[in-house]
Amino acid sequence: MLAQERRSKILELLQEEGSARVSYLSDAFSVSEPTIRQDLERLEREGHIVREHGGAYLRSVASQVSTLSLQHIENMDKKRAIARQAADFVHDGDRLILDSGSTVTEISKLLKGHKDLTVVTNALNIALIVGSEYGFELFVTGGEFKAPTLSLTGPKAQASLENVYVDKLFLATGGISPNLELTYPGMADLPVKRAMMEAATTVYLVADSTKIGKRSFASLGSMKDIDVFITDEEIGAEAVGRISDLGVSVVIAKP
Repeated sequence: MLAQERRSKILELLQEEGSARVSYLSDAFSVSEPTIRQDLERLEREGHIVREHGGAYLRSVASQVSTLSLQHIENMDKKRAIARQAADFVHDGDRLILDSGSTVTEISKLLKGHKDLTVVTNALNIALIVGSEYGFELFVTGGEFKAPTLSLTGPKAQASLENVYVDKLFLATGGISPNLELTYPGMADLPVKRAMMEAATTVYLVADSTKIGKRSFASLGSMKDIDVFITDEEIGAEAVGRISDLGVSVVIAKP
């Protein structure tokens, strides 16, 4: 991996996790700790991060937490269209898991007016949105706090989802690789997302078309584990065909 590509993936990981130790990054990217320190020095000079003894953290963490703002807010027109389409699949009395992320957050805003929903989430911002609705039953996982996604992760979050059974999961992804794997910037969330998928009868993946062809650091598994993929109309016909061939229903949201 070239240095620029490695720094880009390190930044992507920090934008997902909020912080990381030099030792962890060294193991993850299979380079020496001095090399990682040089990468972090470069990212700090560019204004993205703040270095501290033994690691680094994302510069925007404090403001994001204080304002309950998410890191990834690009392509919001596409994400809102996907959210509107996804919300059409929710019916009164459903039991749902809502993953963290900007697109799923938009879905949570559209649940108002439904009756007798049971919602499980690891996202604190989504919990505040859903918790304001009278008549909804809300469960929030435990776990370690991740500031950029305002979410809870790790073994406690995973354990919170054991013996949970829901009708529908609305799942986010960092990218869909060229060989149609679901990929994420970091590894901490993978066990949590697998537990979510095991708990749901139907798994809805919500991701805009810019995620297609994007390979992040870690893989959750194949798109074939998804039941319904909701995306925007800029997805290409070839991608629709390849994904459909895996047995996934592709739903294209209109603007």
